[in-house]
Amino acid sequence: MTVIVDYGVGNLFSLKSSLTCIGVESIISGKPEMIRKADRIILPGVGAFTDAREKLSVNGIDEVLINEAQKGKPLMGICLGMQMLFDRSYEYGVTEGLGLIPGEVRHIANVIPMGYKVPHIGWNSLLMSDSGKRSAVFKYITEGDYVYFVHSYSGMECDENIIAEADYGALLTAAVAKDNVYGMQFHPEKSGEVGLKILKAFCELS
Repeated sequence: MTVIVDYGVGNLFSLKSSLTCIGVESIISGKPEMIRKADRIILPGVGAFTDAREKLSVNGIDEVLINEAQKGKPLMGICLGMQMLFDRSYEYGVTEGLGLIPGEVRHIANVIPMGYKVPHIGWNSLLMSDSGKRSAVFKYITEGDYVYFVHSYSGMECDENIIAEADYGALLTAAVAKDNVYGMQFHPEKSGEVGLKILKAFCELS
């Protein structure tokens, strides 16, 4: 069973609909006991890092996620959910993340050329690293496949764990992985067949 973590932010029902479409049983829950029982966990998220991080601490969900990930349970963060996997974010000050993937989150205006709009919205192709080409979550897709992004902040200082980037005048982190923990800056649930294939691959992990 796959648990979609409900902590007050995220595209919960569109994500659940995507999982249903590929025949994956899932539930939406913010209860620690349900997260512990899950075979794998998806952490969605939209909005501001600080607010989401505070909500994640309610009922100790953050500690449950850290503990379950450290036990080896597959965990995928999506969009803001991915950003919270890092050590910290510099959105409206400094906020500590879950510390599951080394790195930090900073505004993309720090790296993209002048004239590029913020946020980075729309379809962009995945440029896979060597490890990305071997990654279990990408086994059903290919280099250059397009996915859908909506973000103003991006994972940085995380090169050794990058499995895909997107070219937006500069290379932005599109996906990361460390052992059983994965992060997707784009929205698989909004990325058509490519996104469904990524979710399918993740839900085959155990």
